[in-house]
Amino acid sequence: MKAHTEYLEFHTKRRCEYVNITREVERAVQKSGIREGMVLVSALHTTAGVYINDDEEGLLQDLDEMLEKIAPYGAPYRHHATGEDNGDAHLKCLLIHHQVVVPVTNGRLDLGTWQRIFYAEFDGRRRKRVVIKVLGE
Repeated sequence: MKAHTEYLEFHTKRRCEYVNITREVERAVQKSGIREGMVLVSALHTTAGVYINDDEEGLLQDLDEMLEKIAPYGAPYRHHATGEDNGDAHLKCLLIHHQVVVPVTNGRLDLGTWQRIFYAEFDGRRRKRVVIKVLGE
């Protein structure tokens, strides 16, 4: 089995952002030369996530509103006793999850018609990374 690893770096302008990274993951799969296998895409932070869904602005707004209702910014989280102010970002990461695995078939991502891979930032305006690990033959 072969493996290929790449890293993406983010420094978002806003605290919360959703970034479509499908093309970057596709490029890593192509660069790997792997025809059959899988790709793992994982945020390397506890306040960011990776997920798969439709790239539609209304859905992105709905997602943001849902997450804010469940884990609102500025609520009195116990985590803030450590001197941090990002308790909501940690909880939002748990809801979105930090990674996805996508099949690679015939050298391409095997995604559904509307599926796209997103990086979800919940405590931005600083440097963060995502690892892309392509495994297979």
